[in-house]
Amino acid sequence: MLIIDDEEPTREAIRILGDWPRHGIGEVLEAADGQEGLALLERERPDLVLVDMKMPVMDGLAFLQIVEQDYPDLFTIVISGYNDFDYTRQAIRSRVVDYLLKPVNRGDLNQALAKAAGVLDARRDSKRDHIDRDIALNMSLPKLKENIYLSLLARTFRAGSSEAYLRLIGADDPGTRFGVTVLRLLNLDAVAAGRFKGETALLHYAAANVVGEFAEAGFLSFGLANPKRDRELIVIHSMTGGYPEDLAFRAAHFARKIAQGLSDLFGIRTAAGLSGPGVAVGGLADAYGAAAEAADGADLFRRDELQPSPPAAERKETGAPAVSFAPRMPQLRSAVEAGSAAQARSVVQQYMAGLREQGRFSFKQADRLLEELLFLLGELALELELPAPDADAETGGDAKAASARGGGALGTLDALGLSADFAGFDAFEALLCRVCERYAELARAALSPERAFDVGEIKRYIEQHYFEDIKISMFTERYFLSREYLMKLFKQQYGFGIHEYVQKVRMDKAKALLDRPELKIQEISEMLGFKDKNYFSKAFRNYVGLSPSEYRAQGAEAP
Repeated sequence: MLIIDDEEPTREAIRILGDWPRHGIGEVLEAADGQEGLALLERERPDLVLVDMKMPVMDGLAFLQIVEQDYPDLFTIVISGYNDFDYTRQAIRSRVVDYLLKPVNRGDLNQALAKAAGVLDARRDSKRDHIDRDIALNMSLPKLKENIYLSLLARTFRAGSSEAYLRLIGADDPGTRFGVTVLRLLNLDAVAAGRFKGETALLHYAAANVVGEFAEAGFLSFGLANPKRDRELIVIHSMTGGYPEDLAFRAAHFARKIAQGLSDLFGIRTAAGLSGPGVAVGGLADAYGAAAEAADGADLFRRDELQPSPPAAERKETGAPAVSFAPRMPQLRSAVEAGSAAQARSVVQQYMAGLREQGRFSFKQADRLLEELLFLLGELALELELPAPDADAETGGDAKAASARGGGALGTLDALGLSADFAGFDAFEALLCRVCERYAELARAALSPERAFDVGEIKRYIEQHYFEDIKISMFTERYFLSREYLMKLFKQQYGFGIHEYVQKVRMDKAKALLDRPELKIQEISEMLGFKDKNYFSKAFRNYVGLSPSEYRAQGAEAP
């Protein structure tokens, strides 16, 4: 092994802390900078290099770039007192075995050495060409383990193909049990933009490394990003011996530590789901499914609570109640067609008020509702021939980033210039409001100020939507006309002011409904859009001269 560091005390400390015989390392070489390290590398051909990032003559960044090109089979461990973005990015690009921060402690160092020794042993012990090819591609142990775990989760791993692979994750011991924790990253976009220069892959790398930082004796945990779900960090636990329930208990404790660590280090907010008692390696796919379902079922009102997986029998029968925005689409359509962002927001808020009263709302329900709303509004946008928004302006000039995440057509958050971040019910409601407002803004921008104005459109709108909260500002925004001009034009045409006509339509409808004895006055009040029965009664008396009850009684007495 070769240690490259310009500080002699650091090199000496590493010599003392490393458990070299246990990892099969028989000789330890030293160099004071990258240039000297390259000379030793060429002459001695070490199996493993520990390299500091900040050094004179040639720093670790330049050293790794040369190693990446000229020594693709070399295993490297980065050591640095500088938690710097560029250093970390180069470490990822060079596929280093591990990234350690100074001062290096004994546990971290020996854990990194064990990783390197494990993959070196797999390379030497393997007799199969396909393993040699994989390792020849300089797959560092974390990446190799990640691929093994992903194939197990996808049920594509063939256990008989290589015992060396199973040994790398401890699955060759029949007494080893596994479990899964799924962490949903709730503010991924905000943290990536604020802390990782917009690079989600780097955020995933950092979050997965935090899992290793919180390793516990006798309880191994490995973090990896789910390549199919951007906002999901998978943590796989393994433990040898004990009862299956022991692993579940320690996983719950570990999940709390990880969630707190991610919050303290990066400001990442999470919701967690647990898989339950430990299983054999062949049960990892089912364990992941249970943990993912538990995380999706976390409550937006209480997202900090750990969600244990329900028993398999219950899992098939229970689920989040269906939610749908479809019944509200006529009102939302009117708001979008009118170009009224305020009206669109009001429709969403009224709908969400009903969901809020239920007292529980899961992330799974939220995902489905958001997906449905985007689809319905996307279809409406096509029907109305709304122009696509300026993605470059909406994403702060990063149109390529939006396109890479799947944007490009109306019906996606990226196309609307919006983030999918939400960590609670209030934030989710705000996101839905912004989606609907955005479509209303697009519709308003598409309206031509020179289009011939027909005041009859306002009259027809009132007659169809008399039960809603109708404000003159809705029409001034839509038609780009002043309040005074609209009111004057409407009264000249129909002999009523706009507010007067709204009241007339409501009261005429009230008279018709009062003639139906099966309807209660409270029900009629709600049907007309009055939130308070007493207010309806007062408005009706002022307009007709009788209370609703008196009017109904008078009608009943008529021959």
